[in-house]
Amino acid sequence: MTDTAVLEIALRTMIITAKLATPILAVSLAIGVGVSLIQTVTQVQEFTLTFVPKIAGVGIVVLITGRWMLQELVVFTHQMFSLVPQLVGSGG
Repeated sequence: MTDTAVLEIALRTMIITAKLATPILAVSLAIGVGVSLIQTVTQVQEFTLTFVPKIAGVGIVVLITGRWMLQELVVFTHQMFSLVPQLVGSGG
């Protein structure tokens, strides 16, 4: 296995991780900012108020995008397994 192959695998892994985490992180961030604005306006500073909306939002996002996420992860896994013979053959 060459250093180029390792870097390629690492790059692919980071890209798929970013693709899969982006919807969840974006919704969590948006809900957090929205609840923080509401807390600031109403002057209610309760830390647990952000927890339930974030959990509900993340759950909805996973329900909506879960199939796409699973498909992307399966495609990535197939690509990685298809690279194994090339990596084993070139490592000798």
